[in-house]
Amino acid sequence: MAEVLLFHHSLGLTEGVRAFADGLRRAGHTVHVPDLYEGRTFREVEAGVGYAQEVGFDTIVARGEKAAEGLPEAIVYAGFSLGVLPAQKLAQTRPGAVGALLFSACVPVGEFGAAWPEGVPAQVHGMDADPFFVGDGDLEAARALVAGARDRELFLYPGTAHLFAEAGTADHVPEATALCVERVLCFLDALDR
Repeated sequence: MAEVLLFHHSLGLTEGVRAFADGLRRAGHTVHVPDLYEGRTFREVEAGVGYAQEVGFDTIVARGEKAAEGLPEAIVYAGFSLGVLPAQKLAQTRPGAVGALLFSACVPVGEFGAAWPEGVPAQVHGMDADPFFVGDGDLEAARALVAGARDRELFLYPGTAHLFAEAGTADHVPEATALCVERVLCFLDALDR
């Protein structure tokens, strides 16, 4: 089974993120879910982003890198929205990454290196009309990431929700979440082969 380091989004380490991690655990995977916000959670994305800006995005990424210390190198890095920053950086720069799962965000590969590392499969999941994912350039970065790659995939779901896999919020889209989880579990299971 796979080992996953999952980073939360701008709302913090919410019950929805914990529930997503628990679903992967029930399927037999080991999932680490560090708290990059040191106990803080927010009800609105804008407030959570404001906290991240106050602390500094570099600090958030550094906290993610610190969370990886002591964990095996052979790990899958995953992140929701803001959590994609440390997840993608680690997938691109920490030796031994076995995969990346990027939800509702994707950074241009050039932010963390010259190219995506060879042999590191990835999935990007987002909604096709999410104003953040589409409007902020993440969709374009995701398309560039998967272009011509056999082991990298982009999955788009119909809708405008940003944190569509976040149970317990107005953004939650159960049908999209179920399909996303199914695809993630297939991805993780394939790593064992």
